[in-house]
Amino acid sequence: MKARTAAINQIKDLLISAPETIRAKFRGIVTSAMIATLARAKPAGHLADPSHVTAWTLKKLARRYQSLTDEIAEADAALKEILDAYAPLLCDLPGVGVEVASQLLVTVGDNSERVGSEAQFAALVGVAPVPASSGKTNRHRLSRGGDRDANKALHHVVLVRMGSDARTKEYVARRTLEGKGKREIMRCLKRYVAREIYRQIMNPTAAPSIDDLRPLRIRLGLTLQGAAQGLNQWPSYLSRLERGLTRNDQLVTAYRHWLDQQVSTVSSTPGLSA
Repeated sequence: MKARTAAINQIKDLLISAPETIRAKFRGIVTSAMIATLARAKPAGHLADPSHVTAWTLKKLARRYQSLTDEIAEADAALKEILDAYAPLLCDLPGVGVEVASQLLVTVGDNSERVGSEAQFAALVGVAPVPASSGKTNRHRLSRGGDRDANKALHHVVLVRMGSDARTKEYVARRTLEGKGKREIMRCLKRYVAREIYRQIMNPTAAPSIDDLRPLRIRLGLTLQGAAQGLNQWPSYLSRLERGLTRNDQLVTAYRHWLDQQVSTVSSTPGLSA
């Protein structure tokens, strides 16, 4: 992944100093389209021509980028096979992908004697709160110890959840109103994520079934927008929940309870039940 990042950085750096005829072709184009176009290019000219050499180099770098992408996909497939065998439910947690789950399992496996409790796991991955009070200020700071690769994996989970998980967004908003800074909020989130991941590794819990939610909502004649308003959620997030693209056990329980209430309302209303 680092090599692929280096390749795309080389491409973009080269485009900055490339002749205008080349720069104009790729101005405003997204990375995926730019890579595909460069890889298909057939530069023609003499090697002494700077424009030709630039186009030729860009093509080679694009091919390298595509090759590295294929290698990453193969590695992810192999890691997913291992995860399915040893921790099939770990990737069910929001924000936990193949790379994150793999890193955390490596950390736990290499330090099994240091994971006797949830607190020990938090210290191992560098998210145990460290007292940093001074005078009238009572606070904690981020831990600088533990496995930094595992800590980086947890940091990635927190960033993903802050951008896409409704529970995390609500938590961030509430703590911000309390006067907490972003670093302090992320420190707390890392601790919560570590607790959740530790429990899922040691005592795997399958996600609750969601197959009945969408059919029941449709049978009741309820729109996704109406259900989202009733649950005070974003329609897009509720849609992802119905399709199994995100996990939120508490919301699934609340959603099913809300649908059951709608069923009771329809049953107790003569006109509606008819």
